[in-house]
Amino acid sequence: MTSDASQSLRLWLCRAAFALTLLLPLCFRSLHAIPPSVLQLAPSQQRFLDHFVAAAVERTHHAVRYDPAYVRIPYPGGDVPASTGVCTDEIIRAYRAVGLDLQKEVHEDMANHLAAYPRKWSRASRAAITITDHRRVPNLMVFFGRHGQTLSVSADARDYGPGDLVTWSLGNGITHIGIVVDQKSPQSGRYLIVHNIGQGPRMEDVLFNWKIIGHYRYLGSIR
Repeated sequence: MTSDASQSLRLWLCRAAFALTLLLPLCFRSLHAIPPSVLQLAPSQQRFLDHFVAAAVERTHHAVRYDPAYVRIPYPGGDVPASTGVCTDEIIRAYRAVGLDLQKEVHEDMANHLAAYPRKWSRASRAAITITDHRRVPNLMVFFGRHGQTLSVSADARDYGPGDLVTWSLGNGITHIGIVVDQKSPQSGRYLIVHNIGQGPRMEDVLFNWKIIGHYRYLGSIR
């Protein structure tokens, strides 16, 4: 092999190796995320999701003032005042209505696996905190990814079904979370989202209003 041919081969191999370093993470992410269409729910799981969706819709009948202040709350089963809350509180309250306490579940998982969670907050980087950890979207994303099903993120509204959890990036490091429910927009045909982005819990056609960064389904221990 000539010197020029050998150099060309080495250059090609370097480029191929670099391309693999870019593609492999995407491949593993695609393998980890589950297309919703392939999921088969047991009857007990479908009943749970139906109750969860009904609990989410019921939340829209409550007057809640958006208030991100951290207040001391009991553990387990603690909640901020019913008249206040943020986006995560609607998720917590809907799950609590069907018997799941995310405050307890997230805290226990963080206490045992703290390294798996973001170290964005100085206090949270040293210990799991029962009054705040379950109220942070990034922590819920990790928890749902670890203990629920991570579903694929797509631009096709048909991939998002009732009971699914969707997280968004609003820009500047701000995240948001909502619940897909079983009512559809007559205009777009998309399932509506129950969420609180500042005006209290509402049911709106906002699935693609912001950049989707997570898509999950969490059924607790229901089998």
